[in-house]
Amino acid sequence: MTDVHIVFDNPVIPSNTGNAIRLAACSGAKLHLVEPLGFNFDDKHLKRAGLDYHDLADVTIHPDFDTCAEALPGRIFAFTTQATTWFTEVEFRPGDALLFGTEPTGLPAEHLAHPRITQQVRIPMIPARRSLNLANSAAIAMFEVWRQLGFSGAV
Repeated sequence: MTDVHIVFDNPVIPSNTGNAIRLAACSGAKLHLVEPLGFNFDDKHLKRAGLDYHDLADVTIHPDFDTCAEALPGRIFAFTTQATTWFTEVEFRPGDALLFGTEPTGLPAEHLAHPRITQQVRIPMIPARRSLNLANSAAIAMFEVWRQLGFSGAV
């Protein structure tokens, strides 16, 4: 296990969450989903994206953001296109959490201002683009964190 946490705050696209489940299973990250969810776990797109990885992933569903934040053991890095610091400038540690907002709108202002947020960071992109896909963003960030941690647990 990598002892890294990925948090999807109010995800609405089931295939992105399915891909995150697969990412968690393959990297050893713990996936946290904050309600409300824009789908249910019977959704065919979620199942197709997650394939048979649901049983291999550590997934927790939290009723709200405060409950999720309390459950996270380490620092919380909020990924947002408004940040000026690139995520690659952070020295990640075991227990850190990578927080991503809902697909259409990103993280709400009150979550970005939450006292548990350690820092707001961004993934570099070409200007005048709205954002990367949520599952792709989580994978980019997770693999940088895992690389910094020496790919702990990988074969």
